[in-house]
Amino acid sequence: MNKVILNDCLKTMKMMEDESVDVIYLDPPFFTQRKQAGRLKNSEKILEFNDLWKSIDEYMEFMKARLVEMRRVLKKTGSIFLHCDKTASHYLRVLLDQVFGMDKFQSEIIWAYRRWSNSKKGLLNAHQNIYFYSKTNNFKFNTLYTDYSATTNIDQILQQRERDKNGKCVYKKDKNGNIVSEREKKGVPLSDIWEIPFLNPKAKERVGYPTQKPILLIERIIKISSDEGDVILDPFCGSGTTLVAAELLKRNYIGIDISRDAVEITKSRLKNPIKTESVLLNDGIEKYQNKTQDELNILKSIGAVPVQRNSGIDGFILNKKTNQTIAIKIQKDGENLLEAKRKLIEASKNKDCQYKVLIQNENAGQQIPSKSTDSTDHDVVIINTYKNILKDAIVNFKERP
Repeated sequence: MNKVILNDCLKTMKMMEDESVDVIYLDPPFFTQRKQAGRLKNSEKILEFNDLWKSIDEYMEFMKARLVEMRRVLKKTGSIFLHCDKTASHYLRVLLDQVFGMDKFQSEIIWAYRRWSNSKKGLLNAHQNIYFYSKTNNFKFNTLYTDYSATTNIDQILQQRERDKNGKCVYKKDKNGNIVSEREKKGVPLSDIWEIPFLNPKAKERVGYPTQKPILLIERIIKISSDEGDVILDPFCGSGTTLVAAELLKRNYIGIDISRDAVEITKSRLKNPIKTESVLLNDGIEKYQNKTQDELNILKSIGAVPVQRNSGIDGFILNKKTNQTIAIKIQKDGENLLEAKRKLIEASKNKDCQYKVLIQNENAGQQIPSKSTDSTDHDVVIINTYKNILKDAIVNFKERP
């Protein structure tokens, strides 16, 4: 137990005993038909592996031989999770049906994440697939619960229901006519769509290995399918994420990889396991949103893209014809105009913004002299909100003879 093995996983698994592991997670080559490469963190060393094949048939033969062995070493209560993407997922799903049986398919987990777009024609790739199969129908499974959504009426969920004489679902009442409360709810059972952020370049757990997955993703797989002390096998362990997750969750592990670099990195990570927490998962998307609805309405009205978590810039307008960028800032409540202007100029220094626009807030309190509000130094144009413009127009209209 707790081994990291340098070898072809097929050869190693052939030497393993029948029904000796509880869970298998594999992140194999995806049939991308290119060389995968990455740079080792804090080093000039390039880490790479080939995902090049003569044909899809060669790839499928490679995968089938190994999946057959995985089924053999998996316990009757065990499960397998195969990670893939759109490239060959349809082939792999059929292969898993053949090796494990169509009736042993449990779920297709969608790992959804946000990444920067590229110039490729078509829809942006923003998810990968994880196929969940069991060896038998008597597989181990631990239900995890997530929070209710903001649109859920919790007060209604916490009230018992029953069918009336017409078969209609109604709130259950006691003999005194009081609604009967439901026993405590644990939350919403985990679904098959997992929104877990992709590892950002500055994440502490990132080592630079190509195709490295976040520990948070593998942890969830291990939690739903195993208990403490169980054995987790990763036959394509790469940088060792599965093994680190198993170590943190007090599971035993076996990792196999044909790359010496991968094995060395894995062993190094196991000596000092590091997991990057996700602010998005812990605090929710609201943590990233600091624009008021009024500010969002103003930005939308002028065609600007909102910018979150930036005290100096609230939005950008891009002129596609001239390829020029305009930085927008809305003066905050309690912020004088001079300070707002300074923040806009400072935040725009490294943004290659040709123009800067400061929108004056009528509720901001102390302003700077009106002479300065007409200033265009540093390419800053100061304007009033549409509310102020409308207010001035009404005043001028009333003052007309």
